[in-house]
Amino acid sequence: MRVVVVGQGYVGLPLAIRAAEAGHEVIGYDVDARRVKTLAAGESFVEDVSSARIRAAMDRGAYRPSDAARDCGGFDVAVVTVPTPLHEGTPDLSYIRESAVTLARYLRPGATVVLESTTYPGTTQELFAPILEDGSGLTAGTDFHLGYSPERIDPGNAVWGFKETPKVVSGVNESSLKAVRDFYDDLVDTTVPVSSPKEAELAKLLENTFRHVNIALVNEIAMFAHHLDIDVWQAIEAASSKPFGFMKFTPGPGVGGHCLPIDPSYLSWRVQRELGQSFRFVELANDINNHMPEYVTRRIIDAFNERRRSVNGSRVLLLGLAYKKNTGDARESPALRITQLLLDMGAQVRAADPHVVESLPVDARLVRVEVTAEELAAADMVVLLTDHDGFDYELVAEHAPFVLDCRRRLSGSNIEVL
Repeated sequence: MRVVVVGQGYVGLPLAIRAAEAGHEVIGYDVDARRVKTLAAGESFVEDVSSARIRAAMDRGAYRPSDAARDCGGFDVAVVTVPTPLHEGTPDLSYIRESAVTLARYLRPGATVVLESTTYPGTTQELFAPILEDGSGLTAGTDFHLGYSPERIDPGNAVWGFKETPKVVSGVNESSLKAVRDFYDDLVDTTVPVSSPKEAELAKLLENTFRHVNIALVNEIAMFAHHLDIDVWQAIEAASSKPFGFMKFTPGPGVGGHCLPIDPSYLSWRVQRELGQSFRFVELANDINNHMPEYVTRRIIDAFNERRRSVNGSRVLLLGLAYKKNTGDARESPALRITQLLLDMGAQVRAADPHVVESLPVDARLVRVEVTAEELAAADMVVLLTDHDGFDYELVAEHAPFVLDCRRRLSGSNIEVL
């Protein structure tokens, strides 16, 4: 089939390449001309998709990146994987709207359209479908198939990749569900059908709200445990020995990426807008996780004070800028907030991250470095924010004068854990 994947980021690119490998003719459409140029050169910016896979798909004529809307024409299946950010707590669905307007111009009877972008329950049927219908003159479920299938990309996960992760699928009616499921059955090992797009949309938000709330729980416990002089990491490991009724979550400097800082707020916004009620679990989790960078900064200040030093003028080396280990994704990363806070206090901030190569908002005053014995020894403090496997932790423990370890990867007399 001719497949169009709208959006070639961390979600769309793995889907597009997998569809190409499954035998489809794929157009990877993205309005970012620079991104399309990079992909056309056979270069990947996503860890889960190697440059070799992109080049192989292009060499077979199975994949072509494009920023020209006309290349969306003639599709059998179109999948929308565009961003859905929050602006001042309100969902921004402008990218979904624009994608629907574009696809409507090329929508033909019998085609299938799937929305994958994370959003609130009701988006597919109440927003996405009417735009497609108005622009095409066709009716969803009658003239064309329409469904929702939430993305479940986990960057850097070597076990559960796109193919291995079960895919939730839905349709606005039975024929749409069949068309959507048939498409994904070619791409993944397991599909999980639900009765309508609303259940699929809620499933995605439920998954991430579950993680968000539990991470907030252990983050708050970690803060209290520190003041009570209790080793929270040891307590978590002990609790994890229970073979039932407990799932392990660990503290950290905050949450990042698109999912946890944003997705649960979509559900909270919908509940408030439609029911006039507060989703208190989400609001509390947001409050705790959003303030973890401030807590980490407070720990840095306290550590300097104990050594009769000031943050102002001190040299701080941050290890890791990505929100998640072994990835180059710095979207909403707590490291960026911590960097900004330290810079504002007059610290000389340097950072090392072998995965993050993109330009960041804090780069104007941030010095990017490699992790060397000299760089470690020259720092007044080292802060481990993202525990990439590529870091030499023995080197860090040996040469750093003091380390605040936010991920519990180090041990020694010069190490303090979050």
